[in-house]
Amino acid sequence: MANTNMNFSYQSEPKKIPWGLKKICWGLINITVPRISQSASPFKCVLTKSNFISTDIVSSVRTKLGLATVTFYFIYFAYSIGKLRDALNLKKNLLLIMWNINHMQHQPRSWIETNFQKRECIKFIPCPKDDTKCCCGQSRQTHQTIPGVDCGSPGDYVRLSFETRPELLVQLFTKEWNLELPKLLITVQGGKANFELQPKLKKEIRKGLLKAAKTTGAWIFTGGTNTGVTKQVGDALLLEGQQRTGRVVSIGIAPWGIVERNHELLGHNREVPCHSISSPRSKLAVLNNRHAYFLLVDNGTQAKYGAELILRRKLEKFISNLKLHPFLEYVTDTPPVPVVVCDGSGRAADLIAFVHKYTSDSDEQSILESTREYLIATIQKTFEVVPEQAEKLYQELLQCTRNKNLITVFRIQEKPEGEAQELDQTILTALFKSQHLSPPEQLSLALTWNRVDIARSEIFVYGQEWPLGALDEAMMQALEHDRIDFVKLLLENGVSMKKFLTIPRLEELYNTKHGPANTLGYILRDVRPHIPKGYIYTLHDIGLVINKLMGGAYRSYYTRRKFRPIYAKVMNSYANAHRKSSTYQRYAGANSLSLVTGLMPFTTEMALFEFPFNELLIWAVLTKRQQMALLMWTHGEEALAKSLVACKLYKAMAHEAAEDDLDTEIYEELRSYAKEFESKGLKLLDFSYRTDGEKAQRLLTCELHSWSNQSCLSLAVAANHRALLAHPCSQVILADLWMGGLRTRKNTNFKVILGLVLPYYIKHLDFKSKEELQQMPQTEEEHLENQNLDNDDSDRSHPDAECKLLQVEKSPPSPTNSYTNSTNVSFQQQ
Repeated sequence: MANTNMNFSYQSEPKKIPWGLKKICWGLINITVPRISQSASPFKCVLTKSNFISTDIVSSVRTKLGLATVTFYFIYFAYSIGKLRDALNLKKNLLLIMWNINHMQHQPRSWIETNFQKRECIKFIPCPKDDTKCCCGQSRQTHQTIPGVDCGSPGDYVRLSFETRPELLVQLFTKEWNLELPKLLITVQGGKANFELQPKLKKEIRKGLLKAAKTTGAWIFTGGTNTGVTKQVGDALLLEGQQRTGRVVSIGIAPWGIVERNHELLGHNREVPCHSISSPRSKLAVLNNRHAYFLLVDNGTQAKYGAELILRRKLEKFISNLKLHPFLEYVTDTPPVPVVVCDGSGRAADLIAFVHKYTSDSDEQSILESTREYLIATIQKTFEVVPEQAEKLYQELLQCTRNKNLITVFRIQEKPEGEAQELDQTILTALFKSQHLSPPEQLSLALTWNRVDIARSEIFVYGQEWPLGALDEAMMQALEHDRIDFVKLLLENGVSMKKFLTIPRLEELYNTKHGPANTLGYILRDVRPHIPKGYIYTLHDIGLVINKLMGGAYRSYYTRRKFRPIYAKVMNSYANAHRKSSTYQRYAGANSLSLVTGLMPFTTEMALFEFPFNELLIWAVLTKRQQMALLMWTHGEEALAKSLVACKLYKAMAHEAAEDDLDTEIYEELRSYAKEFESKGLKLLDFSYRTDGEKAQRLLTCELHSWSNQSCLSLAVAANHRALLAHPCSQVILADLWMGGLRTRKNTNFKVILGLVLPYYIKHLDFKSKEELQQMPQTEEEHLENQNLDNDDSDRSHPDAECKLLQVEKSPPSPTNSYTNSTNVSFQQQ
């Protein structure tokens, strides 16, 4: 006969325990072990009819008796009935069980178990309406100890008390669930009853809500259950495939007692399938399985809503400093909260939209008096209330109309696609009504949301004046966060890159943590092997990287001797200004609307880049921001040279990625970026050659002082751009270099061979004039030879060829025609 609880087997029938010995044991246990409950003695759980010892005694006495005492009792019992061998086996197994129990007790609890507690009813209080149920909603039989730990797995759900502090919940979101704090909190309120929306309205709400959440990095708070408006939000999450892996963070805050089959959620690190189909006759509700996270709030009640309201109010107030109130309290609170009402969604929303539409500040009373009886009757019918309650609701509706500026009604208008305002734009525009932000703060908010459409329509309006440097700070944020559309918008509205781009700002762009992952760190370790953790890149480091990638005789300006004193002077001035600005940055906090980037204001002492788009193109390429690089390529001068440099850098980065055994996708991505710039450079040369062949040849051969005195032709050779070298424009130049002073005409090669056979025929060959010889392209050797022979003339022609950084007061006007400018400085006198 075996005891299934402890898996012990016995060979013979045990003897009966004498009555006197049983009495003595009973007394010892009663002295040592407290009673479990008022209804039963603990010993009744210990001795069964067959006088076997149950494992329940272990859970009863393990906290009061030492291991030695328990072992002694069991040995004494077994010895008294002549079962020494069984006692020894029992002791061995008991030691193992007790060790496991003690080991489990001393295991450290997780952070969630330590900070979040459940709440249960511990005393049965009969309900006045039904004495078989407690006031908490449970039956009498359910009032007993529930075993197990009741917190959910960190990634899905957690059961917690309604008195949990909101700061612990924020820590749960950020530390345990690894969520970023929201830039916008969207809380969805609505009835619990199921309802149907018009198909067009349902589509607009789904699309607009998700678009507003995705573009702003928002959190969506809902009721969590698969009922009412929460079900509509869940359908929107399903439509976009945003469950868990998407950018939308949807958090359902539901009462624990209302969740159907909530006993299945009990346990530690459980994975429970969540079904969104509830029982038709059940008063409970199921969770909406389209949400990413759930807070199951417990106040001890069952089958009752409202347990989550207190916690949700505290949490929303803590996150956004806005209380969760009914509609009236939203628009009358201090500070007031803007509200978006969806007209056509039914019930209160339709009533508010109606009053908002047909009343104005001037004739409010006349309109409302004429519709008073109609509105009261509609309220009484819609909410199924008595006339007194309908009158009270009507007065609250009037209070809402006194704050019409805070109410924005979203209506489905019969307009062509793209003309009607969408829900997401309505939500974000409504926020501007109550914040009373300055234009720079509004621009910062729109940049954070990445909503360039709102910036165009609401911020950059006619007559708007901007403080000095406000747009520069916005440009810095747009570049860091790779906001291509905002960079275009700021350039259109007057941001001067020549005044914006300074040495500290460019260095900060290279060290920003935002943007896509790149291979700059891997390449930098090749030129600087021992880089400590948290190392800040300098422009000299970037110059070494550029030299390595470009190869050959190319030398970046960041590594030249003339750049060092300029860099040292500027960075010393920047360090002094940065110490002053860091004090404000320390106290501003992460939620401050002001942009605090530690950047220096523009001063006349600050050295600037002559061709800022060239520097930004290199930055975008090295940090693998292809779209930003293409934007910088379209602006500024020397477009052909920029495309060739970008092509060469991308090819070299792809080669380095292959050598460092990085993912094949990175290599293929870099190669595709190089091919894109190859194509753009070839198309640009072809267009120039078809427009003016002579200027196109000069474009290929001019000396580029901002690109290490290289030419486009030499850059094409370095980038191995075979298609560009095979272009007719390049072939004409190469043929010119091969023929030298001989004029290239029809049958020129035949005439040269004939001149070698018949020297007298040489005088019939055509040679170029002296003026044409002066305009001819030169090889690198010829160019260096002429520089050595006529160094003084070269200095007078190019007083400071290497200096790319100009003082503001000495800065010449930007060239209007890059071809003409290049022609003036490109060719040396022969």
